[in-house]
Amino acid sequence: MSIDVSVVKPEETTTTRTYEVRTFGCQMNVHDSERMSGLLESSGYVPAEDGERADLVVFNTCAVRENADNKLYGNLGMLKQVKDVHTDMQIAVGGCLAQKDQNTIIEKAPWVDVVFGTHNIGSLPTLLERARHNNKAEAELLESLEVFPSTLPTKRDKVYSGWVSISVGCNNTCTFCIVPSLRGKEQDRRPGEILAEVQALVDDGAIEVTLLGQNVNSYGVGFGDRQAFSKLLRACGEIEGLERVRFTSPHPAMFTDDVIDAMAETPNVMPVLHMPLQSGSDKVLKDMKRSYRSKKFLGILEKVRERIPEAVITTDIIVGFPGETEEDFAETLRVVEESRFSSAFTFQYSIRPGTPAATMPNQVPKAVVQERYERLTALQDRIAGEENRKQMGKTVELMVTAESGRKAEQTHRLSGRARDQRLVHFSVPTGCEIPRPGDLVTLPITEAGSFHLISDPDASQYSVRRSRAGDAWDRAQADSCGTGTTQVPGSPVSLGLPTIVKRS
Repeated sequence: MSIDVSVVKPEETTTTRTYEVRTFGCQMNVHDSERMSGLLESSGYVPAEDGERADLVVFNTCAVRENADNKLYGNLGMLKQVKDVHTDMQIAVGGCLAQKDQNTIIEKAPWVDVVFGTHNIGSLPTLLERARHNNKAEAELLESLEVFPSTLPTKRDKVYSGWVSISVGCNNTCTFCIVPSLRGKEQDRRPGEILAEVQALVDDGAIEVTLLGQNVNSYGVGFGDRQAFSKLLRACGEIEGLERVRFTSPHPAMFTDDVIDAMAETPNVMPVLHMPLQSGSDKVLKDMKRSYRSKKFLGILEKVRERIPEAVITTDIIVGFPGETEEDFAETLRVVEESRFSSAFTFQYSIRPGTPAATMPNQVPKAVVQERYERLTALQDRIAGEENRKQMGKTVELMVTAESGRKAEQTHRLSGRARDQRLVHFSVPTGCEIPRPGDLVTLPITEAGSFHLISDPDASQYSVRRSRAGDAWDRAQADSCGTGTTQVPGSPVSLGLPTIVKRS
C-alpha cells in the first residue's frame, strides 16, 4: 500500500491541532486509548474527521503476537511519506510494544516524535509539547506505574456502555506471556473508587459496564479480601439504572464458587463468561505454568452451567506451544468438544523474546502448527454453529449498538448484543419504531450462523424500549452535529427526540 502525497497541500498554520489514535490489541488497550483521547482533548486537540489527515497520530500498540512489530513499522513507514510533506505532523507510539522496544522504535523509525510506555500515559501531552519545542524525539519509559489510569481524563468510545478498570498489571508467570513484564505487578483499585466511576458512567447515560483486569478474579488480594471481586459484582447490582454488567478476564486457577454465586444471584450481571483455556493438555498447561488442569477447568464450566443454565462461555486457546505433541493437541480438541464454547479466540503460538517459552526446546514447526490450527478452528466453528442454532425461535433482548454488520447496506439490518453477548443482526418491521444505539429491542431469533444470529421479525414480534442510554446517544450526536438517530433506509423518519422519564 502506498500513499499519494503529490496532491497534498503545504502545511497551513492552525490554532487547533487534530489527532487520531490507532489501537491494536486487547480491551485494556482500547480503554487506554480512551484515556489518551481524553488527555489530548483536555490539552486542546480535536479528533480528526474521517478521511482527514491528522496533525497527530498516536499508535497504542500490542506486543502479544509475533506480527505486532511488523504491523507497527509498516504503519510508521507509510506515515513517513506524509510527514515528509507535512513536517509539522507528529507521531507518537505508546502501549506494550513501546514499553518492550523502548528506544529501538526511534532507532528504527527516527521520524517518530514521542515514545511512551504503559506506565506513563499521562505524560503524553507534555512529551508532545517537549518534542515540538526541542525539535527532537522524546522517549519516556517508566518501570512502574506513574499514576493509576483511572485518574486521567477519558473520552468514551460509546455513551451507552463503558470500560472500568478494577486493576492493572498481573502477578501470574505464564511462560508464553509478556504482559506482566510490560504492565507490572497487579495493583488493585479500592472498591469505592470503582463504584464511583461506574456510578458516574450511569449518571452520564450508560446502561452497561465491563469490569477490566488482567485477572479480575484475583482482585482484592492486594488489600487482603479474597472475595472482593464477588462483592464488587453484587455491589454493581445495587446501582440503579445499570442494566448490564460484564467482566473480563478471569483465570481458571483462581476462579471460586463465590463468583459463580454472585453471577447467578445478581440480575444485572450478564450470563456470559470468558474463561481462557489456552490448552487442553495437562502437560502443556504445566509447561505454560497455568496452575490448573483440564479436569478443574471442565469442573468450573459444569458449576457455572448448573447455577446459570443459559450461560454462554467463550475462551482463548494457543496452538503449537513448544513441546506440544499430537497427543497433547488431541486433548485440546477433547476439552473443546466437551466445553461447547460459543466462540473462541484461537492463536498460533509465536515466540515473544523475553518470555521463558521463547527459549524452550522442541519448538513446533510452522506447518504443523498451521495444520492443527485449521483443525481446531473447524471444530470450534462447528460447535459455535450448533450452539447458535439452539437459539432459533427464542425471544431475546438486545442492546442496540452503533456498529452494523458488513452487509448492512444491502440487508438494511441494525445490530445489537443479547444479554449473553451474542451478536444479532436484525431488521425493523415496516412502520415500527427505529431504535437508537443504547435502546433495547425484544425480538425472536429467525436464523443462525457460526458467528452471528439474525432476526427478521414481523410487527407483532418486535418491541422497542427507549432507554436513558439512547437519550445519551441523541445528546452526544446533537453535540457533534450528528443526526441524532439511527436510520434504516426506506424506514419512517425518527426525529430522535429524547425520552421524557416520569418519576414517581
